[in-house]
Parts: sequence; C-alpha cells; structure tokens
Amino acid sequence: METKLYVGNLSYDTTEEGVRTLFTKAGTVVSVDIIKDRDTGRMKGFAFVTMNSDEDAQNAIKMLNEKMLDDRAIKVNVAKPREEQPRRSSYGGRR
Repeated sequence: METKLYVGNLSYDTTEEGVRTLFTKAGTVVSVDIIKDRDTGRMKGFAFVTMNSDEDAQNAIKMLNEKMLDDRAIKVNVAKPREEQPRRSSYGGRR
C-alpha cells in the first residue's frame, strides 16, 4: 500500500527532481508534491512524497530523516491525514 511522507525544512531552492532523486535511494517513489504559496508561487519549505509501500516509506524515514539536502537537515515522517478547516467567508471577516 502506498504511504505518504511529510518532508520538512526544505530549502526554497530545492526542486522536485532533487527530492525525487534523494528518496529513490530509499525505495520506489510514486509522486513528489512540493507545496507552493497560492499567491506568490514560492515554495513553502515542505513537500509530500508518496512511496510505493509502507516498507519503502519506513526505509526512507530511517535513511533520510535529518540528512542534508541543499544545505538543510530535512525532517521526514509519515504524513498526517489532512484536517478539515472551517471555510472562510468571502468578505474576510471572522465568524
């Protein structure tokens, strides 16, 4: 079963290809999603990597957590399920 990993503390210069290359050393990478700011398009400093199996994901955590990528010690752990956030009103005020 595929497992999604959270990868944090990424440099703003890190690319999808750089993340994919690093994680391929730990197993089969299904996808890499670098998270960018909706308004500016600038990377937010984290990504999600989907590994082919739980075994590959655990291997990636053991091998890559605290390893250096683009001069930053990255954080790697299993991604938590996304929580529903309350919808904001269109006028920008609080409810």
